[in-house]
Amino acid sequence: MIDIEDRLTFDERSTVDYILALRKRWADTVYPALAQEYRTSGAPARTVEEAAGRLRELSLYPWYSHLERVQQKMLWRSAGDAVISRRADLIDQLNASEGAGGTLTLDPELDLPGWYTDFDIHLQPGGFFSDDLSAYVYEFGARIVMLRDNDGYKFHRLFAETALPDLPSAARVVDIGCGFGKSTRPLAARYPDAEIIGVDLAAPGLRLAHAEAEAEGTAISYVQGDGRATGLQDGSCDVVTGTMVLHEMPAQAVRETIREAARLLRPGGALRFLEFQPTGEPFRDATIFEHAERNNEPFFHDLFASDLLESCREAGLTEPSWSPFDERNHGVSPGGWGERREWHFPWAVLAATKPEN
Repeated sequence: MIDIEDRLTFDERSTVDYILALRKRWADTVYPALAQEYRTSGAPARTVEEAAGRLRELSLYPWYSHLERVQQKMLWRSAGDAVISRRADLIDQLNASEGAGGTLTLDPELDLPGWYTDFDIHLQPGGFFSDDLSAYVYEFGARIVMLRDNDGYKFHRLFAETALPDLPSAARVVDIGCGFGKSTRPLAARYPDAEIIGVDLAAPGLRLAHAEAEAEGTAISYVQGDGRATGLQDGSCDVVTGTMVLHEMPAQAVRETIREAARLLRPGGALRFLEFQPTGEPFRDATIFEHAERNNEPFFHDLFASDLLESCREAGLTEPSWSPFDERNHGVSPGGWGERREWHFPWAVLAATKPEN
């Protein structure tokens, strides 16, 4: 498979390096300075709303907010330019994908929901679904979004290794919102003898996911479908997962996705979603909401305001829980996120079980 980064020109590489450095300094230098200014501005806020009001009055805030949004726009511009200039080679690669025995099932009649198509999520122009190259753009850009800490899909490997149960060899695992396969291939590594199915709304992402899995020699079934109604059989799956997908859905769609996961699970099966949760520190959580608004992710509020533990119980699942997730090296971390100066996502794992009877 072509890795666009291996083909960058000197000017393209310099641009990418600049954006990466800008993003890192925003997280590890500007954010701590903003947090220090907040701490010296008065007593700690009692609510997220109060903290957000205080945040916007800080002298560093205009620079902090402007820098976050501008570097995100620069990221997509540079990623888009790098991908589009190599369009012919990349399309040929998608069309030639075969070899490992995996499958790709697309549904050109699938009705994409308005909450999915109405926003350029992450500020990516045209979103993830609009063009065959949009998945390449997102894959390239996501490396910078994660500050190169997720190269090799480290976060997803940690999720698979620390959050998922052991399974018998004849198992079926479904990944809802699989995107371009960054979350699905680690599942195949975790369960080499299992049937792995990735489901996503976006055909471009699935085409790239299939091509990359085939190139790696990994047989995965990719299906274009809605995670709220996958069309898979009742009680046919041992694990249903999703990573970083629920926060991009409105509250009702999240509940419907959890109900669908419960329907798919066999007795004793496990639900596991890698997502975000409030930290309980008002200033920190206010910056998460601010990030979501500047990044065109309008449903963060829905996720944080929803009681997904109760949604799991309503869907017939037991032992629902949230556990902090440390993406640096530990994965699931029951002790919490620990002290961190830099801005970071409050990763967490939603877990629940289908009763045996």
